[in-house]
Amino acid sequence: MDVSLFDFDLPEDRIALRPANPRDSARMMVIAPDGTISHRQVRDLPEYLRREDMLIVNDTRVIAARLHGVRLRAAGPARIEILLHRRLDGNRYSVLARPARKLSAGDVLRFGDLEAQVLKRGEAGEAEIRFALSGAALDAAIAACGEMPLPPYIAGRRKADARDTDDYQTVYAAQAGSVAAPTAGLHFTPELLSVLDAQGVGRGAVTLHVGLGTFLPVTADDTGNHRMHAEMAELTAATADRLNATHQAGGRICAVGTTSLRTLESAADEKGTIHPFMGDTDIFITPGYRFRAVDMLLTNFHLPRSTLFMLVSALMGLDVMQRAYGEAIARGYRFYSYGDACLLIR
Repeated sequence: MDVSLFDFDLPEDRIALRPANPRDSARMMVIAPDGTISHRQVRDLPEYLRREDMLIVNDTRVIAARLHGVRLRAAGPARIEILLHRRLDGNRYSVLARPARKLSAGDVLRFGDLEAQVLKRGEAGEAEIRFALSGAALDAAIAACGEMPLPPYIAGRRKADARDTDDYQTVYAAQAGSVAAPTAGLHFTPELLSVLDAQGVGRGAVTLHVGLGTFLPVTADDTGNHRMHAEMAELTAATADRLNATHQAGGRICAVGTTSLRTLESAADEKGTIHPFMGDTDIFITPGYRFRAVDMLLTNFHLPRSTLFMLVSALMGLDVMQRAYGEAIARGYRFYSYGDACLLIR
């Protein structure tokens, strides 16, 4: 499809720089199966879920993935910034480097007391590095010297600070490994989860460590020419059994965030049966895709021309989402990671 079909004008003042406080006070646009739009708050989510339904969250935890340091060289140290975007093993990472054009295999990088060596340089600013530390010791060192990797549309307007340490993490984050938050989950509070539990709505978790696949811009003119980076995802056998039982009992599966949805759709077969899954997914969902697992999606408002706006357009229809986003802009909804939410009901 022509990527320009997914373009729209977004005023810069609609980009949220801080989340709503409390989190579940964020606005929530609800789009019904017939395309009808209503305007609520995230704390109203329980009104749209039933006892037999199941909510699926992504329990990944954001790491302090942005590191500032120096590249050591004979002429003197040169500044370097890296973004850890995929762990390869105990001490190797695939990273985005800035500036990357001067990196070479064998270069030594230092981030405070943490040292790494460049193993190879790839395309588009990517590189593979090996740290001197490994395992838990490396995790602790990264946490000590790194910073929260706020998206460029926030980081370009303000620096990450102490508030982001909590704000840019879901309340149920557990499995460390993401370089970006699964942002729909940022709207949840312990109080909202308690209400859903008391209502009897089921809840389960998948893990997808968010990397470049979710957020890299689409530079191709046609969706068929866009390459998604693979991201590691996991869905356990126990959770798959609960999800299949939910559908068999007439319940609906509500994915919290596009990362949860992409994990579920990667794990489902053509008949809609959901299987355990552990491995890489590079699933790219555009209009025409036949959904197999998910009935509802809670998500944020996404960038123009992004793979995420393409995904929600596949779920509800491009015309519906174009109209919804136009209304969201007109009504002052807040966009992107710290912005408002949208509940999509197939």
